[in-house]
Amino acid sequence: MGRARDVYERLLDHYGPQHWWPAETAFEAIVGALLMQQTSWQNVEVAIGNLRRAGLLDIRALAEAPIPVIRRHVRIAGLYRTKPARLRAFCRHLLDRSGGDLARYFARPTDVVRADLLDQNGVGPETADSILLYAGGHPIFVVDAYTERIGGRIGLFRTGEYRAIQRTFEQHVPRDLTTYQEYHALLVRHAKTLCRRANPACAGCPVQSLCDFGRRRKR
Repeated sequence: MGRARDVYERLLDHYGPQHWWPAETAFEAIVGALLMQQTSWQNVEVAIGNLRRAGLLDIRALAEAPIPVIRRHVRIAGLYRTKPARLRAFCRHLLDRSGGDLARYFARPTDVVRADLLDQNGVGPETADSILLYAGGHPIFVVDAYTERIGGRIGLFRTGEYRAIQRTFEQHVPRDLTTYQEYHALLVRHAKTLCRRANPACAGCPVQSLCDFGRRRKR
């Protein structure tokens, strides 16, 4: 078993399945990914709940809604000057590209959909891959700051380049949708619980024996 796979098994044994991303529909997962930038999931949940109660958690409804209306409901998610416009523009793109049919939109090859997502305003690699993995059902590994922190400390890679980190996981962990979803969620859980940026709790870490960072701290 490779180290990347070993990390996954240890985290899964320690924390159990995370069942992330919490969304009732693929579109809700997309909205969540678009709103997640520079905010907490708690704020995103509130924003999504606001949209749902207003009858706006729908591709066409958001595509046709005035920006001030969208802004009122998602303001808690921050970046209130940019996120509402980006959200509406993305919905209009979905209508233009596939008539709002998400199954049709995601039926294309992964690299084609990814390039299409990255062409949209405000969609970077992490957001694009989150949408692919959690909304589109494409087994692609999502890299975020938590992935970089934990993988760097463990010594899985010596780079901060997104695609290089992504390839490290995809080359050593079987390309399975559920595994990739759980692995990403487990890294987030571990980073927030024990492998914190400051004052990490190395003594209780389930991957401590693999961790270069933990050994350095003991010296």
